[in-house]
Amino acid sequence: KKCYANKYYLEKHKGIHLGEKPYQCSYCKKFYADKKYLEKHLRIHTGLKPYQCNVCKKTFNDKSHLAKHQRIHTGEKVDKPYQCNLCEMCFPKKITLVGHLRTHSGEKPFQCSQCNKQFSLQKNLSRHEKIVHTREKPFHCSYCDRRFALRDYLVSHQLTHTGDKPHHCNHCDKNFTQRSALVLHQRTHNGEKPYQCSQCEMQFALKDHLSKHHRTHTG
Repeated sequence: KKCYANKYYLEKHKGIHLGEKPYQCSYCKKFYADKKYLEKHLRIHTGLKPYQCNVCKKTFNDKSHLAKHQRIHTGEKVDKPYQCNLCEMCFPKKITLVGHLRTHSGEKPFQCSQCNKQFSLQKNLSRHEKIVHTREKPFHCSYCDRRFALRDYLVSHQLTHTGDKPHHCNHCDKNFTQRSALVLHQRTHNGEKPYQCSQCEMQFALKDHLSKHHRTHTG
């Protein structure tokens, strides 16, 4: 049980359990449970960037984006202590680093029991089983009739309706709808090339570039 000194905050907290979202965006009609979240969302439409870096004067629409950006100046890597010795990427957890290393080695220890397809990460196997074999789509878009097997697919899809771009590059001012697009974009800044040819050791930033390269060996 949570306790509140102020009745206003108690009522606000109750609204979370009831699913109340009284604050509506006047641009895209999206609803929010808290006024501060609406104000944050509105900056996407208005272009307002109230948070400024005191070193290079770059501005950001979110305080957390500014904090990430400032690490460029300070060189801070405290939150990502595990570093890959092949491409120098850093990770917050050792298990994440272990999973990343498989992109270099090509190791795929997780195998689907139904079709024998192999995966480098357990979560990728789980996603595969839900999408390909169960074919259940319990997550329904509130804007259109599309349904999805995974919640994150639904969340990603709904951004096409709202116009939100929550994934921010901490090297430049670009924002992306999907995290995967941000990861690919960031390779233009850090020079990461995680996909290595097993025959000639050339490295590539994108998996499809590696696939195209493989054809030069196979003919």
